[in-house]
Amino acid sequence: MYTCPLCQQNLQLINRQYQCASKHSFDLAKEGYVNLLPVQQKNSKDPGDNKAMMQARRAFLQSAAYQPLSDALNQVVQNAVPSTVLDLGCGEGYYSGRLQQALSNDTTLNGIDISRAAIKYAARHYPAIRFAVASAYQLPFAAHYFDTVIRIYAPSDNHELQRIIQPQGLLISVSPGPAHLVEMKQAVYREVKLHDDKVKPEPGFSHISRQRLSYPLLITAPEQLDNLLQMVPLAWKFTPENRSAFVTSTKQISIDFLLDVYQRH
Repeated sequence: MYTCPLCQQNLQLINRQYQCASKHSFDLAKEGYVNLLPVQQKNSKDPGDNKAMMQARRAFLQSAAYQPLSDALNQVVQNAVPSTVLDLGCGEGYYSGRLQQALSNDTTLNGIDISRAAIKYAARHYPAIRFAVASAYQLPFAAHYFDTVIRIYAPSDNHELQRIIQPQGLLISVSPGPAHLVEMKQAVYREVKLHDDKVKPEPGFSHISRQRLSYPLLITAPEQLDNLLQMVPLAWKFTPENRSAFVTSTKQISIDFLLDVYQRH
């Protein structure tokens, strides 16, 4: 299933160690994941979300705030009747875990993320899914291995997507809609610029469909909103003072997702 991130040869699992013909080796962690992110592919010592960020996202997602997105995503994937699925930038596995429950046992589900802390958590909680620490820009998979790839807010490389997705396979992409978290922007910007809702072209793919999921999220506790803030880049725009005021005074926030489906040529 995996290819070596150093020489791109196939990896074989031998005694809890993935090895290629050139003798590069990668240990299978006790939690069940493999780290396929060599040091030369890292942009920092510990890339991706740290443990605190991962725990904040987990707490927020466990509040079911984004469950409508998860349900819509699961339905799209189920309708495709896939055999091999990759969750690109899977984080701590919330969407992967719910998708795995919705799919049949005939589907192989994989997840990758650049954050070791997130993958460690995901592998421990969802043992039926194959997880790896890896770069989205140098995916450790053979050509045309997947018939379905999910991309939720994750960075990606179009050439790599074309390489790993089978002809007629699907790329299911989630991005923010125009009004997503607009109240956060209003709290830190004098002039608010909404997200663009134009369909992003993906070379090598045809755009098949779009769903827009928009709803007001009622904030049940200040901690829920604080956890959400830790998940988004806008958090850096807040001072401690206006962050505290925003978290304690905001009772509702706009959720707006665009779910796009592309098909590989």
